[in-house]
Amino acid sequence: MDFKSSDVVPGPRTEDQLPHTAEAAVKIVIVGGFGVGKTTMVGSVSEIKPLTTEETMTQAGIGVDDNYGSDTKTATTVAMDFGRISITEQLVLYLFGTPGQERFWFLWNGLFEGALGAVVLVDTRRLEVSFDVIGRLEERGVPFVVAVNTFPDAPRYAVSELRTALDLAEEIPIVECDVRRRASSRDVLMTLMHFLHALATAKAPV
Repeated sequence: MDFKSSDVVPGPRTEDQLPHTAEAAVKIVIVGGFGVGKTTMVGSVSEIKPLTTEETMTQAGIGVDDNYGSDTKTATTVAMDFGRISITEQLVLYLFGTPGQERFWFLWNGLFEGALGAVVLVDTRRLEVSFDVIGRLEERGVPFVVAVNTFPDAPRYAVSELRTALDLAEEIPIVECDVRRRASSRDVLMTLMHFLHALATAKAPV
């Protein structure tokens, strides 16, 4: 088949191209209940234009999707979010945000393939929506940190109270964040990277 010059598919934009210094890439998945801020986190921290798969919410979701605390939300992720951030000149993180609704959890099999770790985003107004998410990570043996997205009207709890409520092991980091702020989202990812490094160091042969 002959191709015209106009048929050539353009590559990524210059600003979206992987830095030439990058030597390693790590896949990280951001999970959590419906409306906890996963899409916002990917968008705020990504150094490239994030890929989103948001669709307008319809009447069909009434009574099915628990949107308490996010009553003004008009769209929802139906497949995944994708972004990228360079931690160093050599290390790049690929970020995948998952849909929050349980009916989309079948997508986890693909999204978690090759993932090194995860961030569990939590809304303290709806801690219960995190229980099954954390349980699925533990079943898969995926290391994770918990990030509490500090919504303005959400109650604040001590770390020890959150650890008890979520039934988390002592070594799992719990941090607060505002996913609207790039620096705050970046700090969550750095906490995860330090946690993963500590786990790898502990498992390394002496």
